[in-house]
Amino acid sequence: MKINIPTKITIVRIVAVVVLIAFLIVCSLLPADNGFRNIQLGNSGIYLVNFIAMIVFVIASATDAVDGHLARKWNQVTDLGKFLDPIADKMLVNTLLIYLIVPVGGVGIPWFCVAFMVLRDLVVDTMRFIAASKGKVVAANIFGKLKTIFQMVAIPFVLLGGWPFTYFDAGWGFGRICLILIYIATAMSIISGVIYVKQNANILKEDTKDEPHV
Repeated sequence: MKINIPTKITIVRIVAVVVLIAFLIVCSLLPADNGFRNIQLGNSGIYLVNFIAMIVFVIASATDAVDGHLARKWNQVTDLGKFLDPIADKMLVNTLLIYLIVPVGGVGIPWFCVAFMVLRDLVVDTMRFIAASKGKVVAANIFGKLKTIFQMVAIPFVLLGGWPFTYFDAGWGFGRICLILIYIATAMSIISGVIYVKQNANILKEDTKDEPHV
């Protein structure tokens, strides 16, 4: 099967996520007093490890928009692309959601929000796999897209520990702003998950059309 350019971009994003996961795991296993793990960028309070993760996240997120745009522009939308694209997004986002349960510069993501969002993705992705095995494709809905947007806005700032808002946002607190974005993303995640299950419940039913009667 020939793979088109938009799908190749999606595959590159998946590879980048795998490399990022390996990088974060290795860094998390380093001793707490390890020099590399504690390197900060000047007086910003930004850790180099998290800055690298943020750069990879932003570039990978940008390719998500690029491959979708090219697929539509060149009329190269395929079932494989529609199947791999959300998987790449889930891998990227969920990896960093779990990583950011531990606060960075005093800003972290509540574990229960991460649990809701990851559980929702597991349910939806399971339904996608079942649908694919039956030759069907489960399309995304608007709430799922909104959830992804809010996640992709909040995560980079959390990785940076609230920078640059930490310089002037002492009154309101960037942590609260970030929490609002995360809570909205969580709400969108739950709503979209319920919609997925309701609209595609028939996928879970066994196809007995061709089974012999006993």
